Amino acid sequence: MGAVWKTLILSVLAVLTVGRLGAQQAVWEPSSGHTQLPIWPKTPPDGRLMTGPEKMESVGGESLVAGKPWLAVERVSQPTMTVYSPTGKNTGAAVIVFPGGGYEILAIDLEGTEVCDWLVSKGITCVLLKYRVPAPRSAPSWGAYPQSSMALEDAQRTIGLVRLHAAEWHIDVHKVGVLGFSAGGHLVAATSVHFDRRLYPEVDAADKQSCRPDFAVALYPGHLSVKKGSLELNPDIAAHITAQTPPTFLLQNENDKVDSVWDSLTYYVGLKKAGVPVEFHSYAEGGHAFGLRRTKYPATAWPQLVETWLRTIGTIPD
Repeated sequence: MGAVWKTLILSVLAVLTVGRLGAQQAVWEPSSGHTQLPIWPKTPPDGRLMTGPEKMESVGGESLVAGKPWLAVERVSQPTMTVYSPTGKNTGAAVIVFPGGGYEILAIDLEGTEVCDWLVSKGITCVLLKYRVPAPRSAPSWGAYPQSSMALEDAQRTIGLVRLHAAEWHIDVHKVGVLGFSAGGHLVAATSVHFDRRLYPEVDAADKQSCRPDFAVALYPGHLSVKKGSLELNPDIAAHITAQTPPTFLLQNENDKVDSVWDSLTYYVGLKKAGVPVEFHSYAEGGHAFGLRRTKYPATAWPQLVETWLRTIGTIPD
């Protein structure tokens, strides 16, 4: 993504800076009935010092999405997962959700909890991963894998944990997928190709489980193209795409100024060359970072497209 989420991040940082001058801000907590669970029993691997404590702030102003503010979480050093289970029908499928935010913040509701609410309404267990992100632009060594391994370690660990607890959470171990936005979309691709080995030493029984997703959904992903206008794929992704890469759904707007359409195009071509089943939806307009919120643009109807695709690949019943 280059300067990931460039336009939105700059606006968000301005809002966060103003917010710091006001009242003390809260730390994100899930809604009533849901509990955050630490994904590491002790200190996470590859730990790095943050410039301050984790915090959450509401982002509005010019960054409103569908006329509403959204929540930005920054300086996450202790990753967690929150399980949202269906209360009615249960398809047995599970989706681990990776919010976007340029590996600098997490759009925790816009691209997290709101998505989980939709998934559980369809009988799909949702696991929201609050993966590690540093303070914005705090160090050049932070960012997407391989620049930083933190987020991918968290994602690999969470996939194993979901499979370990599959019986308890009423999940089919062969129907565990990932879904992410922007930087989270890159994390979807990274987990889809880096599953033959974990990036960290084995911790417990969860790490004996496979960390390969059974299916993958990447919405306006970044960090995938070497440069705009080129179909050359990021070598760290390209070198690891095989026929075992999971079936993938891609969606992108061509006027996205933050994550170029070339990111999705290059990944699509790489998957096709490897014989991986892939469905790609491209739209002329719609911009970036709309999450699940409906606007006048057709791309925001993507949940129906994903639901149909999940039926097509046999993940959920007709």
